[in-house]
Amino acid sequence: MTVEIQPLLKGGEFLIRSSQPEDCFTPEDLSEEHGMIVETTQRYVDEELRPRIEEIEKQNFQVTKDLLKRSAELGLLSMEVSEEYGGLELDKASSVIVIETIAPVGSFAISYGSNCGIGTLPIVYFGTEDQKQKYLPKLASGELFSAYALTEVSSGSDALSAKSTAVLSSDKKHWIINGEKMWITNAGFADLFIVFARIDGQELSTFIVERNFPGVKVGPEEKKLGIKGSSTCAVLFEDVQIPVGNLLGEQGQGNKIALNILNMGRFKLGAHCVGVAKEAINHSIHYSLERHQFGKAIAEFGAIQEKLAEMAIRTWIAQSMLFRTVGLIDKKLHRVQSEDTSQILKGIGEYAVECSIIKVWGTEMLDFVVDEAVQIHGGNGYSQEYPVERHYRDSRINRIFEGTNEINRLLIIGMLLRRTTKGELALTQASSQILAELTLFSGLTESSESLSEERQIVKNAKKATLMLAGLAVQKYSDQLTEEQEILMSLADMIMEVYGMESGLLRVLKIIQSHPGGAELHSNLIRCHIHDAIEKIQLSGKKILAVISERDDQHTYLVALQCFCEHSLVPSIQLRREIAGALLKAKKYKL
Repeated sequence: MTVEIQPLLKGGEFLIRSSQPEDCFTPEDLSEEHGMIVETTQRYVDEELRPRIEEIEKQNFQVTKDLLKRSAELGLLSMEVSEEYGGLELDKASSVIVIETIAPVGSFAISYGSNCGIGTLPIVYFGTEDQKQKYLPKLASGELFSAYALTEVSSGSDALSAKSTAVLSSDKKHWIINGEKMWITNAGFADLFIVFARIDGQELSTFIVERNFPGVKVGPEEKKLGIKGSSTCAVLFEDVQIPVGNLLGEQGQGNKIALNILNMGRFKLGAHCVGVAKEAINHSIHYSLERHQFGKAIAEFGAIQEKLAEMAIRTWIAQSMLFRTVGLIDKKLHRVQSEDTSQILKGIGEYAVECSIIKVWGTEMLDFVVDEAVQIHGGNGYSQEYPVERHYRDSRINRIFEGTNEINRLLIIGMLLRRTTKGELALTQASSQILAELTLFSGLTESSESLSEERQIVKNAKKATLMLAGLAVQKYSDQLTEEQEILMSLADMIMEVYGMESGLLRVLKIIQSHPGGAELHSNLIRCHIHDAIEKIQLSGKKILAVISERDDQHTYLVALQCFCEHSLVPSIQLRREIAGALLKAKKYKL
């Protein structure tokens, strides 16, 4: 008997294809094994990391190293390393839940993520057998720590324009590297550096450089706004000779390595943001219950309840987007069923658009949440005696990490257009069909399905986005890449669509498994979707004002308004109910 394998959603295809709840991986789908990982990690955080936060923040890197070694003993450094090199070889969902759990510790979480993520994965995916045998067991065990050295003074957002050089020695036994790298996380104590340099000043390539190689010089610690307890230094390479065998990947493959590793870093950063947001909400709930003004706890005031509810809604949506994407990646990798690195990377790269969405939406969600957390704490939120002060400072770097949010917004559109040009995504056909059928659109329709209006809103939001994307391509053609304001507004629309649908699918899945017991989640997604469609309409109007001619502008504006039609929802009351549930539980529990 042949089991039919359902076609997996392709990267970016959520814009043009409907998904079913059963196709969407959610936090509720985590296995017992995943639960054990969370339990182990949470115990480690509570018993060993939290008591040492102050030492970490004072840049006691021996404490950081000791704690990293302890995390290695628990298997937390080796989850994505193959078993043959001392690793656990777990799925991406496992790495995500660990990062989410460790995230509230702030600076240590950055050291941890950089070490076992961008510092180790280049060797996991691109290393030769000799390189893997030499380095991975020691990285997995915490004997060695690693850092990722890409950024330079002149190459921030344009990371691939690195000017560091590598030339082959006359005896062809060594690469000689010269250059300077900036903002290198873990540089103060790293034993290895994954270094990007141009061979003969031309081909961007990647090298494994050991700290003790002559000519490697690490600068002083940077004085930073946040994540103060993490190590961030410049690293100088002066005629550093490394064995020819330390070329990582193929010559000229640096772009491929950098982009793939950054892509994985983006969805993990989304997990970090969710973890910190939950923590900030918990602190805000506790404070609002304890703080009394005008004769009662401030938690009883509607203004505070609205803040708590919106903080929770955005966090829940970000988590829904994250797990949906990680589920797609894990399914894709499972279907690859191959140890061929190129196939594995292709599987991960398939969802590069979604990873950029998670990075941008998640980091901006966290900035909102920690800002509101400080506001709820009032003057105390500005004091270092309260943890939300640290969360507020630490959060700001996330919109710069892993490519700025502006760069990632442009990448979202750029990658979608490239996939369309290659014939991998039928975006042009979908846009053309929407434009051809504008006069046939009849607005919302009544249905007895659960959340029927919200389902229709999501479908129409896709149509609105496709319409605007199609009009933009028609007007600017190949020059669209120069219209950055339009691209960023289109990216905002696309991100809202992904968030709306990811949350809706998760709620519908909860309704299927718990009929009658999903009222709170239904209220949450109704609040979010009805707000999100307003944001989509606003972005659409902004674009239409520029790309449409006066004669056609009214037609497209009416179409946009029809696509964004929605009823009024009692969002104030719904948010009160959400806040009430949070306050009753005395923590983020949705």
